[in-house]
Amino acid sequence: MTLKETVRRALEEDIGAGDITTAALIPADKRYKAAAAAKESGVVCGVEAAKLAFTLLSRAAKVETLKADGEPVSPGDVILRVEGDRSILSAERVALNFLQHLSGIATLTARFVKAAQGTTAVILDTRKTVPGLRELEKYAVKCGGGVCHRMGLYDAALVKDNHIRAAGWPRIKEAVEKLRKRPGVEFIEIEAQSLEEVKLAAGCRPDIILLDNLSLSDIKKAVRFIGTFPQAVRPQVEISGGVSLKNVRAYAETGADRISVGRLTHSAPALDISLEICDDDTRK
Repeated sequence: MTLKETVRRALEEDIGAGDITTAALIPADKRYKAAAAAKESGVVCGVEAAKLAFTLLSRAAKVETLKADGEPVSPGDVILRVEGDRSILSAERVALNFLQHLSGIATLTARFVKAAQGTTAVILDTRKTVPGLRELEKYAVKCGGGVCHRMGLYDAALVKDNHIRAAGWPRIKEAVEKLRKRPGVEFIEIEAQSLEEVKLAAGCRPDIILLDNLSLSDIKKAVRFIGTFPQAVRPQVEISGGVSLKNVRAYAETGADRISVGRLTHSAPALDISLEICDDDTRK
């Protein structure tokens, strides 16, 4: 689904048969100006989606963007200005929903990236996204300086704990060998939940070993063990499970290559952004 289609569906969901409040209060021929401004510091994302919310609803709407996706903002910074008819009020919530939600993801991602700065670890997202918004949410992670783990089940292979329980370790190595011959597979990763499983996973020769919910002590042991492999066959190390801003630095300093953080998309708080109609003497 394109961005335009996504925004159009959001407008249809919100407005339905019509914005009855605005229609009852506001003359159809009157024009207004409004500005969307940040009320807290963060990283902007979703500017184009917000712009589309106004322009799809009214061809007469004119939007001026003052901040681009990925740019930092401080309280009071104007992100965009819009001029148009009463449809501004009808599009307001949808525009802000996209802008606040995606900016919140970008902002939280930037905080994790900053916390891991100076180490070898990159911050990655996960598939824990809102249905229908995955592409946008992963884009927001990139705007915050993070990296896309995989888009879905089709572009990379991740053998998780339930795969192992269902199939058993003896079949994992055979599956990895088959996956290596499959075109379009970006990487092959195996999850390990103990030091013993780290050894079993390493024996399958994946590209990445995912250390899921291991203690900091066991993570360090796993990193040392994997570090003994020749560079040509050494898998990367990814850490996942319970990662927060409080502990991400400690995890990053273990020497891991990757840290995946589900809360980037499933728990990021919205960035506080407001849209206000400008009085005649404040229109600039």
